[in-house]
Amino acid sequence: MNNLSARATLLHSVTLSSCVLMANAALAQTNETKENRELENVVVIGKRQAYQGQFTALETPQSELTIDSEALRNAGAIDLNQALDLSSSVARQNSFGGLWNSFAVRGFVGDGNLPSNYLVNGFNAGRGFGGPRDLSGIESVEVLKGPRAALFGRGEPGGTINLVAKRPTFETDGEVRLSAGSFDTYRTDVDWTSPLSDTVAVRVVGFYEDAESFRDTIETKKQGLTPSFTFLLNERSQLVYELEYSHQEIPFDRGVIAIDGELGVIPERRFLGEPGDGPIETEAVGHQIEFQHDFNDNWSALLGFNYRDTSLEGFATENGFSAPDEDGNFGRFRRFRDYDATYQVFRAEISGSFDTGNFAHRIIVGVDADEFENDQFILRIRNREFNQEINIFNPVFGAFELPEPLPNADRIETQESVGLYIQDQISLTEKIDIRLGARIDDYDQKLNNRRSNTISTFSETQVSPQFGVVYKATEALSLYAVYGENFRPLSGATDDNNLDPNESKSTEIGLNFTLNNGAIEGTFAIFDVEQSNISTVDEDFNATAVGEAGSQGVELDLKGDLTDTLSVWLSYSYIDAETENAFNDPDFGTVVPAGSDLLNIPENQLSLRVVQRTQLAGKSLDLIGGLTYVDERNGFFSDQDFKLPSYTTVQIATNYEISEFLELRAEINNLFDEEHYTNSFADVWVQPGTPRNVRLSTTFRF
Repeated sequence: MNNLSARATLLHSVTLSSCVLMANAALAQTNETKENRELENVVVIGKRQAYQGQFTALETPQSELTIDSEALRNAGAIDLNQALDLSSSVARQNSFGGLWNSFAVRGFVGDGNLPSNYLVNGFNAGRGFGGPRDLSGIESVEVLKGPRAALFGRGEPGGTINLVAKRPTFETDGEVRLSAGSFDTYRTDVDWTSPLSDTVAVRVVGFYEDAESFRDTIETKKQGLTPSFTFLLNERSQLVYELEYSHQEIPFDRGVIAIDGELGVIPERRFLGEPGDGPIETEAVGHQIEFQHDFNDNWSALLGFNYRDTSLEGFATENGFSAPDEDGNFGRFRRFRDYDATYQVFRAEISGSFDTGNFAHRIIVGVDADEFENDQFILRIRNREFNQEINIFNPVFGAFELPEPLPNADRIETQESVGLYIQDQISLTEKIDIRLGARIDDYDQKLNNRRSNTISTFSETQVSPQFGVVYKATEALSLYAVYGENFRPLSGATDDNNLDPNESKSTEIGLNFTLNNGAIEGTFAIFDVEQSNISTVDEDFNATAVGEAGSQGVELDLKGDLTDTLSVWLSYSYIDAETENAFNDPDFGTVVPAGSDLLNIPENQLSLRVVQRTQLAGKSLDLIGGLTYVDERNGFFSDQDFKLPSYTTVQIATNYEISEFLELRAEINNLFDEEHYTNSFADVWVQPGTPRNVRLSTTFRF
């Protein structure tokens, strides 16, 4: 273990011990009322989101969906994949054997060789190798659809995912949640916050999970901590610091294979790797510091810095790409991976409002700088170099000594960027706003191929505009239209191959509305996104960027209370995403014709949740029903005939509040035990979905 890992582990142990001690101390105070525990005369500064400004939903000329803590709780979502399943605009992608989050927004995914990027409090956090994101420490998940480069800078082409972290409060509050579920899954969550003085508050959030799986031999262990502090420097200034630590042990699992294009020939539980490889270990250590100063009621400044160090290391025996023989013998290959990535970001932003004549302005001006360093070392040995076959019908693990892999890749890539951005939303009348935004980015890439002892560079300057208009028809309805552009540097770009950045252009029109006297919020959007400079290869398998694709569709998001006791969550999308020109699949070199469906993108997708609030024996009882529908999808980019079948999964759950301090939850997921497949990369890398499973939880509040 390196020094950083050792320090992080020590910090984890110390913080967890502190967490338990503080929880015990707080439990001793349960006879006190919350009113008695509140501090008097505490000034709380309004929280501002970087890059976003202060706008209501009806004032926003773009489609956004906030998955708040109540929605996450009702759905039982504990990781990012489960949260994003609540948005029909997001489709699951190849998860790299379960080791990272990969998703497409509005049909488009980023770099398939890296995790999909997401933000935490506006800071880039998804790039890197810290393992799949747990929602411990996360208050809400924002799905910000459409290009956002005019403010956020480089990002994923279809939209931006931002996680909003739990922050300290100046009230003593906390809870411990104990969960047990199918496949010997056990989990503990702790969340505690308290003032330490009139001007300092602390929050400690942590989790530990030990789980087996419906997949043969698979067992995972995960743990994490996110302690944070808020310092009220004066009546108008505050400083927030957050530490993130996580460590996960996850066996690399490429899933099942299709036989002659047919899924289900081998059971969904069948693991085709080698348990003797042990798990892949991932680790993340991050620091965020954010300073906010309110000059007055109209003007505010934000300064922030983020540093995140992630790693991934371990062996894996993986499904090969050749079909099994008639007896079921299937070739594999073995890899060793040692990945490290660091990401650091600095930002400074001023936002405020002012008038010029009859026009009211709300403006955001900022500058940021970031550096992403991606260090990868890979060893590999293929089946033709050492027999690693397994019989898919009768697998025998450990049948031979695991071979030592050979040198494959050894490189480090650095991407640096400096950006300047401005956005002004101008109220021309009481009913009409226009939004003007633009950003200029100057970035450099350096690729050091240590295996070939070569260094190559690439630099580019990119301008990203945005224009939007909002018409507030009534107090409950606004119409909007928006045009925006996005870009993402391509990994491996050099001055020699001149890989221009991946670009997207989007046009969107829609409605933001409220119903039932504001109890229900909704958005309806029609969008068209064009993507160019998709990474591909030429006939000699050299990198180039000539791919083009388009995505058009409609979306409907609806959430809120139908009655005083009945609430609904509805998210539906229709997305038609396909290639616009013929180009080579960069992974297999085969020609993909124009008009081919993009990978893992369903035309129709639906997420529905209904919550009935009632009482049992005078105590609060929630009855929850949920349904997720995912349409048929392309399962292999180079073979458009291979499809993942559509599926519908149903969830039922109940939350029962026995007292102010005790709550019970029971849930059944995939109620009708539907066999389904959530994503794939090819017909030999297909991830089966979890069969019917049960989870019971007890929450103690103090």
